[in-house]
Formats: sequence, C-alpha cells, structure tokens
Amino acid sequence: GQSRFTRSWQASKENVLSLSKGNLMSKFYVYIILCKNGSYYTGHSRNVSSRFLRHADKAGARFTAQNVPDHVVWSQAFDTELEAVKREIQIKGWSRKKKENLINGIWK
Repeated sequence: GQSRFTRSWQASKENVLSLSKGNLMSKFYVYIILCKNGSYYTGHSRNVSSRFLRHADKAGARFTAQNVPDHVVWSQAFDTELEAVKREIQIKGWSRKKKENLINGIWK
C-alpha cells in the first residue's frame, strides 16, 4: 500500500493544483507546510509542488531538513514575488495560533 507520506503528498499536490486555474508558473505562492513534529514552515515559490519535493528531500531549507515536512496545509497566490515575500515575512512573524487560524480560514 501507499505510505502515509505518499498519500498526504498526493492530497497536497491536488490541493495546490486546485488552487490554480491555469499555469502554475504564472504566479508566486506563499505556502505553509505542516511538519511531522507538528511545527509549521512558511515559504514562497513559483511552484509549490516542486518546492515541497525539495523540502522533502532535505534540500529546501535548513528548517525542513531538521523538521521533516508532512504536507502543504495552505497556500496563496500573488502576481509578483515582492508581494509574496512581504506576505511570507508577515506570516513568519505570527504566532502559531494565528497561523492555524489562517490555515482554518478564520484569519486572512
């Protein structure tokens, strides 16, 4: 059977693909990954699916090399990288509770 990681990755990939009604490469995305230890990682990329794979291969960031990523729990599209980076920095400054509210659609 499929591993939990494979199932969660496929679900995450479907979620990411469903968020974009067109070319994934036309936007920049801010994303939040839930790690297996319960921590969250926030980043940005043009392609969340391939970036998640880099994180899973321990080539994405020092944080996800030390905290094994499980799946993408949230993402948001932006027209420019500058907008995405500003949002990423904003979210990284938030408390865990505020991030969870964003993920659950309580906070924008």
